[in-house]
Amino acid sequence: MNKKILLIGINAKYIHSNPAVHGLKAYADKYYPNRPSGCELSVAEYTINQQTDTILAGLYKKNPQVAAFSCYIWNWRTIQDLLTDLPKLLPNTDLWLGGPEVSFHAEKLIQEFPQLTGIMIGEGEDTFLELLHHYWEQSPALSDINGIVSRNGYTATRTLTDIDRLPFFYGFQKNDTSVIFSNRILYYESQRGCPFQCAYCLSSIDKTVRLRNIDTVKSELRQFLDNRVPQVKFIDRTFNCNSTHALAIWRYLRENDNGVTNFHFEIAADLITDEQLTVLRDMRPGLIQLEIGVQSTNETTLRAINRHTDLDRLRKTVAAIHGFQNIHQHLDLIAGLPYEDYGSFAHSFNDVYAMAPNQLQLGFLKVLKGSPIEQQASQYGIVYASNPPYEVLYTKWLSYDDILRLKGIEEMVELYYNSNQFTHILPILAQEFDAPFQMYEALASYYRTNGYFTNAPSRTYRYQVLLDFACSVAESKRVLFTELLTFDLYLRENLKSRPDFAPENRIDKELLRRFFTQEAQNPQYLKAYQNHTSAQLLKMTHVERFSYPVWHENPADCAVRLNAPAYILFDYKDRSALTHDAAFYEITL
Repeated sequence: MNKKILLIGINAKYIHSNPAVHGLKAYADKYYPNRPSGCELSVAEYTINQQTDTILAGLYKKNPQVAAFSCYIWNWRTIQDLLTDLPKLLPNTDLWLGGPEVSFHAEKLIQEFPQLTGIMIGEGEDTFLELLHHYWEQSPALSDINGIVSRNGYTATRTLTDIDRLPFFYGFQKNDTSVIFSNRILYYESQRGCPFQCAYCLSSIDKTVRLRNIDTVKSELRQFLDNRVPQVKFIDRTFNCNSTHALAIWRYLRENDNGVTNFHFEIAADLITDEQLTVLRDMRPGLIQLEIGVQSTNETTLRAINRHTDLDRLRKTVAAIHGFQNIHQHLDLIAGLPYEDYGSFAHSFNDVYAMAPNQLQLGFLKVLKGSPIEQQASQYGIVYASNPPYEVLYTKWLSYDDILRLKGIEEMVELYYNSNQFTHILPILAQEFDAPFQMYEALASYYRTNGYFTNAPSRTYRYQVLLDFACSVAESKRVLFTELLTFDLYLRENLKSRPDFAPENRIDKELLRRFFTQEAQNPQYLKAYQNHTSAQLLKMTHVERFSYPVWHENPADCAVRLNAPAYILFDYKDRSALTHDAAFYEITL
């Protein structure tokens, strides 16, 4: 008899991992260790970028008794395709689903996909554990397992999981049977539930916040730190909803920083306390990064989606953290929310842009199954796509034409703002417009007119495109724009060949040679380049001549022409932990 049970995760990208399937396996390994002979539980991970036929072939070769899929908006279409063909190849395999994409409207899905044996609803650890007993020991019966939908309907609601019972499923020793990830983002959960009721979010359904024991959390974080994992993302919905819990973790990370690992948190910035700010201020640059959901600054919109945000306090907190210059801040906006039209969204955009986040995500409302906004969609005239990710098409306040315009602006923000490659020219260019939103709107129109949305320019050619756009707005400032772009370019990389848009770098070669000879013998700036010759230093760094002080923070200062040329030395061994920009120095030749 086939006794193989397979947990299947289909990720959005290879770099991602699926903590759900690995968590279920670890839970079963811990609480059902003495299995009948020959019983096998394993995990298979794929990505949506793989051909469905490739995934199908992989599952066929594994030939499980039970195939259980972890379902999300990003993989649901792929899973639907697999559900159509897998039973043709493995007619004796029972098919199970679980995850947020199928935990709501499960009875409808059972009718739509008669090949399914059942669907696990909500938190699956104990449900899956009982399911294993059902398959491997014929007890309990399916009808006695809470938290599932089968042909006979829904059994009963299962009580919430005690998250202190969850095992740590990452392993870092070669002989460890836990999961070992390399070159992947690792996900970690220190709490479940959310006290808030944001209408667009599934977390609003589970209002009971359960905290993992703080000593357990610290011991598990220690494993990440000891093994110098590059990045760990906390999947807690609002990490700092419990101030004491958040403070304890941040203090632990500050005190035990290994100089390498980065930790990502989703937070409510208006809940940050002065005590927490003190801890955050003292952290190593790059130790943590914060994702802050603003969503809108329209008070009517925020009330409609049950989001109670103190916007003034949020602004002050973001500004304070920005002033620390050690923490990457990612701020989110959502287009398509109730009562927000195109003009209102532009206002929200400008408000958030003024907060100077390291990244600004312009997202679009996704009407998730089971979310309150799904029930309110007709009330607000929200029309959304039938297929995942169920993204808004139009609302009472925002037309489809508006959505398309915002899509173009989103791409411009992603290419030019979020890339952090144009940090010096964008503030200067924005002065030519009434507000930043209008700049990105005009840039998107320029892209559209010139066919760049169809034939996307390469990463390096985007500098040329931005220069052409800037000069179409203010031709008289061409030299300034060119120097700003040149500075931004060399701030990020030491190009071997000079870009076409940049003028000749007129620096006396003899003066340059003397400077690097002196640096090789008695370094003033390049102290990290020990035992390198002057010729090597010349190749490993870059010196650029400027007629404007384009490196200044104040845009007004940048636009004042210098009386004499200035020379900037770019040091590519010394880079910012937040932006990856090279260190630079004004030097005398």
